[in-house]
Amino acid sequence: MPAYVISDVTIRDEETIEIYRARAAASIAAHGGRYLVRGGEVETLEGNWKPGPLIVVEFPDIETARRWYRSDEYAAALEVRDAALSRNLILVDGIKV
Repeated sequence: MPAYVISDVTIRDEETIEIYRARAAASIAAHGGRYLVRGGEVETLEGNWKPGPLIVVEFPDIETARRWYRSDEYAAALEVRDAALSRNLILVDGIKV
């Protein structure tokens, strides 16, 4: 069953974010993940949540998502993360069909 990594991002540096994005995208693809949402407009329909840009990545299953997050490939993106952005990041298991 698919699993989803959801990130609410605040961009700190426009140049460094491009380095982070390239490294993160390559690591995601290498682990069978794919972007479902990557930045688009956000409209709050209920409540007080005012997220920044949202990113949603789908992985084949939760264990693959966990391996990606702990991978050497993603570690290369993490080297520039703090300069590039701050975020809230969660992992969500998908539904059983």
